[in-house]
Amino acid sequence: MVDVVMIRTYEQSKIERFAEYSRVPVINGLTNEYHPCQILADIFTYIEQRGSIEGRTVAWIGDSNNVCRTWLQAAEVLGFQVHVSTPPGYEIDGGRATGVGAARYRQFADPREACRDADLVTTDVWTSMGYESENEARRKAFAGWRVDAELMRAARPDALFMHCLPAHRGEEVTAEVIDGPSSVVWEEAENRLHAQKALLEVLLLGTID
Repeated sequence: MVDVVMIRTYEQSKIERFAEYSRVPVINGLTNEYHPCQILADIFTYIEQRGSIEGRTVAWIGDSNNVCRTWLQAAEVLGFQVHVSTPPGYEIDGGRATGVGAARYRQFADPREACRDADLVTTDVWTSMGYESENEARRKAFAGWRVDAELMRAARPDALFMHCLPAHRGEEVTAEVIDGPSSVVWEEAENRLHAQKALLEVLLLGTID
C-alpha cells in the first residue's frame, strides 16, 4: 500500500531484515550503526558551498558514532579522506567500518592534528540517542574533544563547520564556532529536506531532473 518505507530504529539488523522481505525501497532514516540520510545532506551542503568533495579532507571530532561511520562509507564512494579523533575507548570499531579501505581514514589521538589542513570540521553530540545512561562518563571523557576556535584555526582558512543538530553549545562545540562565519549548520539542516526529496525521486523515478 506504499511505494517507499523509511525506518528510524536502533539495531541495523532490524532494518536489514525488513528490507530483505520488502517489495518496495527501504530507506535507512537512522540506526545505531549508520545515518546515510544525514550524510547525503552534509555532502550536498559541502558541494553547494565549496564544490566537489573529491580529494578533500573531513575532520571528525568526538564519538565514532553512526554519523562518523557513514562519513567513512561516503569517503570510499566519493574519494575523500576522513581524519577521526576520539577519546581513548571510543575509537572506530573496525567491524562497523564495513566496506571502507584503510587508506580512506586515519585516527588521531590529538584532535588538533586531525583538524590540521582539513576542509571541513564536523562533530555530533557526545551522547547519542540510546546511550543516555553513559552521559556523565562521556562528559568527562570527551572534555578535550570540543570543537573550538583553536581547532578551527588548525583547519584550512576556508574550512566549514558542520553539526547534524541538535547541538549542545559548550559541550561538543563552542558558541563562537557554531554561530561563527565558518558554520553552515542552518544550511545543512535545510538541505536535509532537499536531499531526501532527491533520494525519493531517485528511488521512485530512477532519475533527478
